Amino acid sequence: MTRIAFIGLGNMGSGMAANQAKAGRQVVAFDLSAEALARAKEQAMTPVSSAAEAVKDANVVITMLPAGSHVREVYMDAILPNAPKDAVLIDCSTIDVDSARTVARDASMQGFRAADAPVSGGTVAANGGTLTFMVGCREQDFADVEEALKPMAKAIIHAGDNGAGQAAKICNNMLLGISMIATSEAFALAESLGLDAQKFFDIASKASGQNWSLTSYCPWPGPVPAAPSNRDYEGGFAAAMMLKDLKLAQDAADTTGAPTPLGGAAEAIYTELVNAGFGGKDFSIVLQMLRGRL
Repeated sequence: MTRIAFIGLGNMGSGMAANQAKAGRQVVAFDLSAEALARAKEQAMTPVSSAAEAVKDANVVITMLPAGSHVREVYMDAILPNAPKDAVLIDCSTIDVDSARTVARDASMQGFRAADAPVSGGTVAANGGTLTFMVGCREQDFADVEEALKPMAKAIIHAGDNGAGQAAKICNNMLLGISMIATSEAFALAESLGLDAQKFFDIASKASGQNWSLTSYCPWPGPVPAAPSNRDYEGGFAAAMMLKDLKLAQDAADTTGAPTPLGGAAEAIYTELVNAGFGGKDFSIVLQMLRGRL
């Protein structure tokens, strides 16, 4: 039986780890939260008291942590000194490209196979096992990484060498943040012009303005029943997490000199939203800020 060490059982990690257990894999789980560990035990996982204990005898180590500093620390202090050398190490966190490459380099120097594999899809996909993974790793390691991720995924895409997964994720989420603001601006303008929101959706969803933020995740309540806008913007992808990804994109743009004027504007708008106390709401609540309703 494949033994999975899963480190990080937050909003995303708990559902991801549970899907590994549902697939018949032995999941040894660690998180700093006692509540998360208790939930893991209820979901047929084996909770342990440290990351070092979790990775002992693991075939695959998966981390899902808040930031690059956490990933670097757990790799240096727990994973690299204690995991078997033949284990596949996969970081699914969304972190900066430099941290991803540094962790992979350190792992490789000690004989490990390592990959960065950030995800797209939010908590609904994490719970449903339908995430999209963007993988950065050596080509010869991808088949093993893909096999490890399958219970959690609807799509697993090899983006390139180590760090490429993180690069793909931050570029994708910058595009998503910008498109959500643009979609919300269009709804707000339509409202000010007296155009019915449903009529605007019916037209734009079949015209040149069509985009994912409109047709799959509509910020206006009603047109897309499954969208968080119909649940008072609860669940989904938190505005604070969108801001984190936009900051990563802008840091990367500053480092490389790439021009991202709309990405910078999106970061400023989401900073205002989060500072106003709405960081825990779904990022599509930006519509209500633009309407002057917050």
